[in-house]
Amino acid sequence: MTYERISLKEAAYVMEVLQSQFSTSRGANMLNRLERAFAEKFGVGYAISFVNGTATLHASLAAAGVGPGDEVIVPPLTMASTSFAVLHAGALPVFADIDPETWTIDPASIRERITERTKAIVPVAIYGLSPDMDPIMEIAEEHGLFVLEDDAQCFLGKYKGRLVGTLGHAASFSFQSSKHMTSGEGGMVITDDPDLADRIRRFNSLGYAAVGRSQAKISKDVIQDPNYARHVEIGWNYRMAEVCAAVALGQLERLDLLVSLRKKAASYFAQAVEGCTWLTPQRVPEGYEHAYWTYVLRLDRDDITWHDFRAKYLEFGGEPFYGAWRLTYLEPAFQGKRFADYQWQEFGPGLCPVAEATQPRLIQLPTNYFSEEEMERQAEALARTIDYFGR
Repeated sequence: MTYERISLKEAAYVMEVLQSQFSTSRGANMLNRLERAFAEKFGVGYAISFVNGTATLHASLAAAGVGPGDEVIVPPLTMASTSFAVLHAGALPVFADIDPETWTIDPASIRERITERTKAIVPVAIYGLSPDMDPIMEIAEEHGLFVLEDDAQCFLGKYKGRLVGTLGHAASFSFQSSKHMTSGEGGMVITDDPDLADRIRRFNSLGYAAVGRSQAKISKDVIQDPNYARHVEIGWNYRMAEVCAAVALGQLERLDLLVSLRKKAASYFAQAVEGCTWLTPQRVPEGYEHAYWTYVLRLDRDDITWHDFRAKYLEFGGEPFYGAWRLTYLEPAFQGKRFADYQWQEFGPGLCPVAEATQPRLIQLPTNYFSEEEMERQAEALARTIDYFGR
């Protein structure tokens, strides 16, 4: 059976918005509907929509009081937006190494990186797998740190039976086009902390006085008053558009299906790699449930380059796949740079040895296939590539 990435449900919600003529009095009110449904899906008190999944991180850090003079511990193996958001907040990213088997941030390395300036930790659920959150939260409680989950790649994943996104003080999700659910661009922050939710909303909405944890828009009776004091603090315009919210709502209502298709694709790849001694999948610890934004293998043979493997995979009918992002601190925007006079890490080789050994070898196979026939074709291409080089 073949499914559509975007269905008639999303189209119908978009038409509701268009038929409203973008009039707030006649509006389809998609933002409120999306936020209520998202909070309910994740079993949390508050969900706040955003224009993208980088603004979510920036707003959450700023709302938690992260700013100039602070340090935020982040992993180097992820999209650079995680660290950009720290810099956007005026703070300094500090890089902790990764676990050699799960490739998520290593709690032991986090502990080693804590200084008197540390204000927050941003653990990333890389590829759809949660970090080991219990020790991370213990470290945070011990030192009074804010924990913001970056779950851009993990929808409906589980950690020891708990839903990923409900483990830290707040969690950030992305609706960018490659993610489990999408509105082209967009994002969401969830939290159970009402005061934090209020601050995130105001930061998201130009510091308006009348918005809050469950209030995304201001009534005309309030905003049309000439004596209304609109802005109680400085904020950004990070609000999601109604059309994007309409698409996201339709996707949210189909999220279980969309996630299950990713997991099904991953299961085909897992079968294809069985018996191969030189391709190592990301380890999923007992009690975890992987969301498989992508299915990732580590190439553990020195006589086969990443490019050799990719070329042969494409020759056998595989879809193009990405390598892992260059480690953030080795990107030209970071390497050798100093962002603060108190910066104690040198952004260059040797900073996170495990991540540096792992990143060049990672093969990130897409899982966004919407028919089992295509999943089978991609798994067959993987099996033929493995057989070509010898299992």
